[in-house]
Amino acid sequence: MKAIVFTFVSLLTALSAPAATSPAAPQTEIANSVVRAKIYLPDAATGFYRGTRFDWSGVVGDLQYAGHSYYGPWFTQTDPTVSDFVYRGTEIVAGPCSAITGPVEEFGVLGYDDAQPGGTFLKIGVGVLRKPDGAGYSGYHLYEIANGGKWNITKSKDSVEFTQELQDAASGYGYIYRKKVSLTAGKPRMLIEHSLKNVGTRAIHTNVYDHNFLVLDKQPTDAGFTIRLPFAIASEPPLHKELAEVRRDQIVYLKTLTGQDRVYTSIPGFGSSSDDYKIRIENTNVKAGMEITADRPLSKMALWSIRSVIALEPFVDISVEPGSQLTWKYQYDYSTLPR
Repeated sequence: MKAIVFTFVSLLTALSAPAATSPAAPQTEIANSVVRAKIYLPDAATGFYRGTRFDWSGVVGDLQYAGHSYYGPWFTQTDPTVSDFVYRGTEIVAGPCSAITGPVEEFGVLGYDDAQPGGTFLKIGVGVLRKPDGAGYSGYHLYEIANGGKWNITKSKDSVEFTQELQDAASGYGYIYRKKVSLTAGKPRMLIEHSLKNVGTRAIHTNVYDHNFLVLDKQPTDAGFTIRLPFAIASEPPLHKELAEVRRDQIVYLKTLTGQDRVYTSIPGFGSSSDDYKIRIENTNVKAGMEITADRPLSKMALWSIRSVIALEPFVDISVEPGSQLTWKYQYDYSTLPR
């Protein structure tokens, strides 16, 4: 195994646009006998992702199984002046905080409301960020990174493990965050395993969700897609009746999304068991699918999709007292459908 250590202090370079299409972006490849995946590595100067919304670790740029591709950019251009994303003619233009790919995670902020303008707050997987003024927090705002902590990366042929250590004496928060992305031997399966140890003096109470940017075979979001959940679905707000519909425990797409079509809804109806964290997405046109499970119960769930991507967003709660540690794990099983 090889280990790489990065130390990020006063990362003003994070205020520049991410090098989303740069071939120089640090990356590694992991593989087993059936799956191959490209993983981008955190780097303040040339990293694929340098925004302040999503966790910098475990960014999957591509995953190949049985002739199918599961991840890749859902946007066609990036622009540092864009907040989330915009449409410009046929282009989908993403801002620096949203231009990312794969099953990426976003943690809730810590200490934002307590911070004075010019003060700092935390985002796990990113670092200590500076609050510019008295406005409310926005995930689409590119904040100055005052302290990115210390990253350590350990690689093997079928896994890559990230560790971020961060201590912020001013706020009392501190943590050691570990994330391991691995492929199970001989199976079309990817595991994302986490641990969060609280080494500060304040309790950590937040949540985390996985955005799950699925770009299947780089095809548009079409009527071949079906999402299955292990509970009866109630969508809030209701789905656009011409684009998709709920059929008890399924969400079925009715047409190919074009232009600025959007399917978005929150999804209540799940219970308190981790058994309800079971998401099945299939596309009968490309004959491929995937299933996502976890060992923690859902706290919230949403669906967001546009013409280039479909994304289920499951949330879990995070609560870690000083001196304690929390672990959680996601499992991705990739599959093909009979022709």
